[in-house]
Amino acid sequence: MSGSIYGIVRRVLRDRARSEEVAQEVLLEIWRTAGRFDETRAKAGTWVMVMAHRRAIDRVRYEQASRDRDHRVAVRDRVPAFDEVAEAVEARAEHRRVRQGLDRLTDVQREAIVLAYYDGHTYREVATLLDVPLGTIKTRIRDGLQRLRTVAFPEG
Repeated sequence: MSGSIYGIVRRVLRDRARSEEVAQEVLLEIWRTAGRFDETRAKAGTWVMVMAHRRAIDRVRYEQASRDRDHRVAVRDRVPAFDEVAEAVEARAEHRRVRQGLDRLTDVQREAIVLAYYDGHTYREVATLLDVPLGTIKTRIRDGLQRLRTVAFPEG
C-alpha cells in the first residue's frame, strides 16, 4: 500500500520530501488505528486512501496557515520606510488642498468635475446628465481644472 499512499499524497503536495514524510505518517497512523477499522463501512484500501488524502490536505492547510501567520507577524512588525510615510502625508495634504480648491470653483465647474473625476462619468455622460452640450462640459472642466491648479497649488 505504501506506493499508492505515496502517490496520492504526492499528487496533493507535489514535493518529494514532504510527500515521503506524510506517507510515513499515514503508515504509522494505519498501524496505530488498525483496530478501529470497520470493514462494514468501507474496504481497507478505500479507508487507507481516504486517510492518506485527508492527511495530505491537512498538511497543505497547516503550511498555508503557518505562512499566513508568519506574514501577519512580519507585516505587523514592519516599520514603514521614511519615504512611505512622507509620501502618505504628502498625498493626504494634496487631497485636502484639492477638496478645499473645489470649494473655490464656480458651481457649474465643480459639478462637472465631480461628475467626471469623482463619480467616474465620461464627458459625454456628464453632458447628458446635465443636459448641456458636450463642448460646454469640456470647457467647464478645462477651466475648472486650471482654476483648481492655481488655487490648490499656487506654487506649481
